[in-house]
Amino acid sequence: MALNDVVSSERIHIGFFGLRNAGKSSLVNAFTNQEIALVSDVKGTTTDAVKKSMEILPLGPCLIIDTPGIDDEGELGIKRVEVAKRILEEVDIAILVVDSSKMIDENNIFNVENNLSALELELIKSFEDKDIPYIIVFNKVDTIDLNNIKVNKDTIKDNYIFVSSTKKINIVQLREKVSLFGKDNTKPKYILKDIINTGDDVILVIPIDESAPKGRLILPQQLVLREILDNNCILHICQDTELDKTLELLKNPPKLVITDSQVFEKVMKIVPENILLTSFSILMARYRGDLKTLVEGAKVLEELKDGDKVYISEACTHHRQCNDIGTVKLPKWIENKYHIKPEYLFTSGIEFPKDLSDVKLVIHCGGCMINEKEMKYRINLAKTQNIPIVNYGIAISYMNGILKRTLEPFKDVYNIL
Repeated sequence: MALNDVVSSERIHIGFFGLRNAGKSSLVNAFTNQEIALVSDVKGTTTDAVKKSMEILPLGPCLIIDTPGIDDEGELGIKRVEVAKRILEEVDIAILVVDSSKMIDENNIFNVENNLSALELELIKSFEDKDIPYIIVFNKVDTIDLNNIKVNKDTIKDNYIFVSSTKKINIVQLREKVSLFGKDNTKPKYILKDIINTGDDVILVIPIDESAPKGRLILPQQLVLREILDNNCILHICQDTELDKTLELLKNPPKLVITDSQVFEKVMKIVPENILLTSFSILMARYRGDLKTLVEGAKVLEELKDGDKVYISEACTHHRQCNDIGTVKLPKWIENKYHIKPEYLFTSGIEFPKDLSDVKLVIHCGGCMINEKEMKYRINLAKTQNIPIVNYGIAISYMNGILKRTLEPFKDVYNIL
């Protein structure tokens, strides 16, 4: 699949980490063959994560991320380090960039184990703890005299490679090694392939209201639509206002109806009980998150009381409209359904707090604009603090009393309620 055909959240994320002046930005520029990262001899030039998309064959579309130095100092430096550590939660492959000259000991021996800094060792431990495949790149190999250096071969491992970003030494070989280490990330993933069959009729209900983006479909709708077509099903698309007529026109009942969660209340009254019904948001919870955990979080909606803190988080940064689902509709539905007045906290984009201890419930969007690792990080962050978490579509279907019905297509979670 071509690079431009794959959205950022679906690409393999590759992060470059290391100390300041290890040559991360120079290496990123050489790796991508583009001047995308600012390069300077001054420590701390990279102040935020720099991202660039590229194709690495046979791996496929990737997102390359250059991070600030993990050893940055001062008040601003601490914030930069936090940026680098935060990127760890979304990368599929990590590259630790090390200055080769720092690995040579007093006996002129290239010895990795004895010369990696404490911060570099800490990064390696983070990679391993998070089960992130990683490569250690010994950069600036052109600055050392290899003829007069002894190499302790016992310290050289398969995930090591020696490069020079300035002289372009072993850059192609590094791409090949990245592709090899990333092969496990290329396994096919499906949204609903296991619940539809060739020739099935599937209806997508896509309301076009003030919150719908002009001239395009949102990502979950695009992903679902494409997978239905790839599986040779017969696709029908309508708005909620045309759903009853669409059903009447079909010779046989459809196998499945997938709707925008916001119109669940209307759609559930139109679609007969013998037809499977779910939503784009619930499909995304299964595809990119942890459906079982998110379903269990729905039950906490009934336990909310006046003043309880409810954290509502969106992964994208779209312009909030007057009838926004996160900041307007969800609070209104909760208050009308349970006759309470919780306290709401709202964030969007990359914002997501580490400390959720004073929160009663997290309600998250479908997460279509972040990758699977980031979404699972947020879910696990809540789980480790024993804070229930649910997503928009699951919460809405629960409040409408049809969550069990919307889970019927997914036998692995159907009976957990």
